[in-house]
Amino acid sequence: MCSHTPTCPTAYSADREASHVISSHPDQGWSLLCNGIVLFEDTGLLLPDGSVVAPHRAPVAA
Repeated sequence: MCSHTPTCPTAYSADREASHVISSHPDQGWSLLCNGIVLFEDTGLLLPDGSVVAPHRAPVAA
């Protein structure tokens, strides 16, 4: 799916969120990455196989 050079990480790589955004919908709170992941603004992910990765924001320092 990715035509970038170097190739973006796959949807199942540890650095999967480093892929390029191919479609952004900030008004709806999500973006489609070139590896097929839907990235939500709360940092949750929907992977191409339909599995979900829960939001994983770092805690805010007090």
